[in-house]
Amino acid sequence: MRFVLAIAAFVAAAAMIVLGIAQRTVFLPPAAVSYDVTVPGDAAFTVIDGETMTALPGKQSVTATGSDTVFVAYGRTGDVTAWLGDEAYNTITFNDDKTELVATTHEATEPEPDATATPDPEATETPEPEATDDTNEQDAGPNPAGSDLWLMENIEEEAVIAPMNIPEGVSVLIASDGTHPAPSQLKLTWPSDNSTPWAGPLIVGGIIMIIVGLILYLLGINHLRRSRGPRRKGIDQGRKRGILGRGSRPRALTAGKGAGRGRLRMAVVPVVLVGAISLSGCSQAFWPDFTPDPRLSETPTPTATADDEELPPPSVSVPQLERIMADVSAVATEADSARDADLAATRFAGAALKERTANYKIREKISDYSAPAPIPAAPLTISLPKATETWPRTVIAMVKDEDPTVAPTSVVLRQETPRDNYKVVYTQRLEPDAVVPQLAPASVGAASIPADSAWLTMAPGEVAAAYADIVAKGDESEFASKFDVSNDTLISAIASDRETKKKELPDTATISFSTTAGDAKPVSLATLNSGALVAVNMHEVETVKPKEDGALIKIEGTTMAALAGLDETAKGIESTYSDQLLFYVPPADSEAKITLLGFSQGLLSATELK
Repeated sequence: MRFVLAIAAFVAAAAMIVLGIAQRTVFLPPAAVSYDVTVPGDAAFTVIDGETMTALPGKQSVTATGSDTVFVAYGRTGDVTAWLGDEAYNTITFNDDKTELVATTHEATEPEPDATATPDPEATETPEPEATDDTNEQDAGPNPAGSDLWLMENIEEEAVIAPMNIPEGVSVLIASDGTHPAPSQLKLTWPSDNSTPWAGPLIVGGIIMIIVGLILYLLGINHLRRSRGPRRKGIDQGRKRGILGRGSRPRALTAGKGAGRGRLRMAVVPVVLVGAISLSGCSQAFWPDFTPDPRLSETPTPTATADDEELPPPSVSVPQLERIMADVSAVATEADSARDADLAATRFAGAALKERTANYKIREKISDYSAPAPIPAAPLTISLPKATETWPRTVIAMVKDEDPTVAPTSVVLRQETPRDNYKVVYTQRLEPDAVVPQLAPASVGAASIPADSAWLTMAPGEVAAAYADIVAKGDESEFASKFDVSNDTLISAIASDRETKKKELPDTATISFSTTAGDAKPVSLATLNSGALVAVNMHEVETVKPKEDGALIKIEGTTMAALAGLDETAKGIESTYSDQLLFYVPPADSEAKITLLGFSQGLLSATELK
C-alpha cells in the first residue's frame, strides 16, 4: 500500500510541477497590450488626451512612425488645446468597448469676420498668384518643437518610442514639423498583468509531494525487509556447504546495498532539479498577493460642493521652470558674449532686453566695458508661478549663483501667448540682507495682484513713482514713511554716484538729476501673508549742459559717447539709466513697510539735447 501511495505522490508531484512551469512558459500571457491605429488625412497634429492614455492601468508607451521627422510631447490638456488654437488636428480615442483605437479629424476653424467692417468699394478681385517657394514658406504651420508648455518632448528621425507615465488632465501631442502631416502610424502600449500567482504554490507543492513520495517509498522498503524475517541460518549452512567463502559477503546483501545507492542517486536527482526550478520561481509574480488594497483603508474625502472654488493650476511646474531657466541662461551667455541683441530677444523683453541691448552697443565702442551680470541656470531657490490657465503668464524665480559670495539672482518671466516662450522682463541681484517673505509652494502657485490693488499698503502701479520720489527727495518725500530704507544699498549708491559726478564735472558744465517711474509694466504676485512681490522699473536721468553758449562738453571715450555717437557737444547731453527693482509690499492692514529686495542698474540711452 505504501508503494501505491508513493507512486500516487510522484504522479501528483509531476503534474503539479509541470502545471506550475507551464503557467510561466506555454500558458504565460503577454507582458504588454498594444493597440495600433492609422491616422487618416494630412492634418499636421494628432492629440491623444489623458482619458485615453489612462484607459488601461500602468505606464504608457507611444510609438509614432510615418514621417521624416517625428515629434512627440505631452503637456497639460488645456495648454495643448490653447497651443493648437484654430489648427486642424486629429484625436485618438478608444471605441465604446475599448477594443480598438479610433481617429477623429477636427477641421481648422476660421476666425469670425468683423461684422462692423465695411468693404472697400474700390477693391477689385484679382487672380490668386501661383504657388511659389515664398508662398509655401508663408503657409508653414507652427512648429511645436521647443515650446515651454511641454512637460516632455522627443524629436527623432522617422520614429519615436516614448515611454510615459502621465495622469488624467495631460495630453500627448504628435506632429512632424507643424507643416507636414503628422506621423500616420501610431501604437499605444500598456503593461499587462502576466503574474501567475499559483505557479509558485504548484511547484512548491510538487516538491512537497516528491518528499512525501520518497518517505512512503522508503517506509515501504523498510516494511518489506522486516516482513522477510531473519536470514542467519541459511547463510551459515551455505558456508558449510562451500557455497560462500569465509571472507565473502552474501550476494543478496551486496546487491541490495548497491541498489540502495542507486535508488539514493535516483532520488537526489529529481530533488536537486525541482529545487533549482523552485528557486527560479521566487518572484512576486509567482505567488498570490494577500496584501489588502490600500484604497479600502483610505479615509474617504468629502465630495466637492458647488460652493467650493477650484483653484487654477500653477502656470509652470518646477521641472518646466528648470528647463526654461537652463535655456535662458544659455541664451544670455551666448548673446552677451557675441553682443547679439536679436538672440537676446528670443529670451528677453521689456526692461531686461533694453538694458542688455544698450550694454551691447556700449561694448562695441568700449571693449573693456563690463558685460551684463550672467544669469545662473540652477539651482532654483524660489519658484513662484502665477496660478492661472490663461495668458499672459508670469513667474518669479530666484537662482543661487555658483559663487557663494555672490547674491542670488531674481528673474521675472512672462509668457504673452501659448505659442510664445517665456521671456525675462526683469532681473535683479538680491540685497545682501534681503528677507524674502513666505511664499506659496510651487505646486500651488500665487495669485496675480492688479496694478491698482487696494489690498496692499501701496498699489503696485504706484511703487516705482513713490520710490523715485524718495531717491530724489530723501526723507522729505511724502512716501518716506512707507518704505524701509535702513538696509537699502541702492539709494546710498545713487547718492554717492551723483556726488562723484558733480565733483568730476568740468567748470564749463552743469549737471542735474531726476528720477521717474519707468515705462515697464509692474509684475505682482501674492505672498502667503497677503502681501506681494512687486517688480517695477525706474529711470534715473542725468542732464549735462554747458554753462555758456558755444562752450563744448567733451564726452569722448565715455559710455555716453558710445550711445550718443558723439565725442563732444555744445548743446548738452541727457543720459537715462534703467533700474530694475524688486520690492516686498505688505498687506494694507500691516504696520510693516515696503522693502527693496533686489535691483540691477544699467545705462539705457544717451542723446544730445536739442
